[in-house]
Amino acid sequence: QVQLVESGGGLVQAGGSLTLSCAASTSIFSIDAMGWYRQAPGKQRELVAAVTSGGIINYADSVKGRATISRDNAKNTVYLQMNSLKPEDTAVYYCKVRMRLTKNDYWGQGTQVTVSS
Repeated sequence: QVQLVESGGGLVQAGGSLTLSCAASTSIFSIDAMGWYRQAPGKQRELVAAVTSGGIINYADSVKGRATISRDNAKNTVYLQMNSLKPEDTAVYYCKVRMRLTKNDYWGQGTQVTVSS
């Protein structure tokens, strides 16, 4: 079982920035892909950004140019930096990892991001 601990959410004004962190309880080298998803009230969970072990990065169109996903292998941590935040970015943000060998997915508990206008 892999534990994911997210942090960095909170209340921020429109136009502001924040950085989310997700620390994994296992070696990052056992992880195939790490990503951030979000779910707004009444909406489906959607991909925000993901990075594979090979360094391939994918961003949702809605955050391209405003988000940066990165991995710190030494800390088994993935980060999501978001700039120029908009009220529509308000959601619970979840970290997800996919394991290299088993292809199992694990989710974090979620962290609330609220952007005020």
